[in-house]
Amino acid sequence: MVRDSLIRRLGLFVRRHYWDGALAALCLGAVVLGGPSAVSGFALLADRMVPGIAPPVMQVQGEEGSAGVPLLGFGASHHNPTVLFPLTARAMPAWLRGKPEGVPASASLAHGPVIALCIDDLGENLTGTAAAIALPREVALAFLPYADGTSFMAERGFARGHEILAHVPMQAFGPEDPGPMALRLGLADNDARLSWSLARVPHLIGVNNHEGSKFTADAAAMRGVMQILAQRRLFFFDSRTSGMTKGEDVAHEIGIPSAGRDIFLDDTVSAEEVTRQLAALEAKARRDGVAIAIGHPHDITLKLVAAWLAQNHGVKLVPLTQAMALKRAKQIASR
Repeated sequence: MVRDSLIRRLGLFVRRHYWDGALAALCLGAVVLGGPSAVSGFALLADRMVPGIAPPVMQVQGEEGSAGVPLLGFGASHHNPTVLFPLTARAMPAWLRGKPEGVPASASLAHGPVIALCIDDLGENLTGTAAAIALPREVALAFLPYADGTSFMAERGFARGHEILAHVPMQAFGPEDPGPMALRLGLADNDARLSWSLARVPHLIGVNNHEGSKFTADAAAMRGVMQILAQRRLFFFDSRTSGMTKGEDVAHEIGIPSAGRDIFLDDTVSAEEVTRQLAALEAKARRDGVAIAIGHPHDITLKLVAAWLAQNHGVKLVPLTQAMALKRAKQIASR
């Protein structure tokens, strides 16, 4: 009788704790097979299950190796840097890394007028981001650092051959909120905020500003940004959200590649406006030899851009970096 009772109790215990035992066995096997990597993985799992256990650490990799940089003060943010794909410094192409004087001003006219396109605000709207990635590989893609979808969608864009930018949020003149970790005048931690943004976007080769009409108008503030970009060998593509921007001037002063956009395709989101701005892009390219436009992942914008690029308008689509170099060469030649 006693033996039967003990067997029943043992069976009940096993049924109740079957999955606990299986998990324990799995963890034990992982430790045995994985060693230190498995142990460090448990710490990461615990931090994901109970946020705030450990301070976020940003991994930045370059030619000198890698170092963990604690982002103190950012622990309460929902947008802690989850660096699935650590930032790796990559050398710029020789033709872009060299002095602008090395690119002849007539290069843009050798094969006719050229255009470049950049789609920014990517990473939040996954459908729109996927549609932007489906555009020709020459179209540059700029990702919001704080967007949850940025890391894996930027990986997809890079795999398809697109140039990848970080669309860094910066302070505007108006009440608009550029988003988490935005660069703002007077903040002591702008360098850390910028480093956070750069670490969130894999494979980036440059930066453009999200909002930023107020921040980009301050030469001293932009000088701090450009110094960091110079250290990372990244270019600055000026979205020109304000006519008072000092972005290009400061970038050239520091010695990094830079140019500004010419056309916003969809300030007004309508088929009529996007069509009109595409025509303006073509006209400017024919007039000046090179023109650059920015668009956003709106359904109507991406559909019209895809259809327009499939037609022959007598202008050649080139990568953003090439168009930037041509614009800079023309600026120097016209002095």
